[in-house]
Amino acid sequence: MILLVYLAVGAFAGLSAGLFGVGGGLVIVPALVACFGFLAVAPEVAMQLAIGTSLATIVVTSLSSVRAHHQLNNIDWSCWRILAPGIAVGVVCGVATAALLPGQVLKLAFGVFSLIIAAYMAFGAVPIASRQLPKKLGLRSVGLVIGYFSAMFGIGGGSLTVPYLTWCNVRMQAAVATSAACGLPIAVVGSASNMVAGFGHQDLPAYSFGFIYLPAFVGIALLSVPCAKLGAHWAQRLSAKRLKQCFAMFLLVVGCQFIWGAL
Repeated sequence: MILLVYLAVGAFAGLSAGLFGVGGGLVIVPALVACFGFLAVAPEVAMQLAIGTSLATIVVTSLSSVRAHHQLNNIDWSCWRILAPGIAVGVVCGVATAALLPGQVLKLAFGVFSLIIAAYMAFGAVPIASRQLPKKLGLRSVGLVIGYFSAMFGIGGGSLTVPYLTWCNVRMQAAVATSAACGLPIAVVGSASNMVAGFGHQDLPAYSFGFIYLPAFVGIALLSVPCAKLGAHWAQRLSAKRLKQCFAMFLLVVGCQFIWGAL
């Protein structure tokens, strides 16, 4: 039964990765927290284990999503090459922070964070027509912030990268695709950092490799790859306005769920 849940989570996570560029973490983390409660995983490590496992599955999802978006010529690789170094440094710092914080604090913070981003996507001010991406130093600083909060919350970075790129007048489809590409360094560095941060922790369940729970990783990864490709093709067909509305509604639901679980 629990395997079926992991498969369903993987399918939905893959669709969200391709469609919204969020890497699936906004689906995976709350789903795994619920599953770990059912499995009686120690609450002291449940949130960290969900975050680490989410980042590990995003490695697989991002590879498929990036390939699909690249075939559609939507990824801005020049922007990605500047963002990636800052993202990697931010991820290491974010994992270290998440390992130290209580699980309930992480839940509440992520819930508030999701609602803020949802409100921006739905009602945010229209950027100035002349606004463009900053120079290298500014863009790398943005990557540092994106990497930090993405790793701390176990997401692929889309909830920060997509709004920022659209604010800089990057078209929505290109913002989603570039965000999906940014999810790859977040996931790879985040997974490795979570393995180290959780190594040997006494409260971890069996079949854990640091803060990564292997049964959930395998189950989610099986369906996330084909569904990520499907989501990327849907993103290509939707209008920018409709894509923003879907993205905002998605974050609103997830944010409310996290805040409710933390209170």
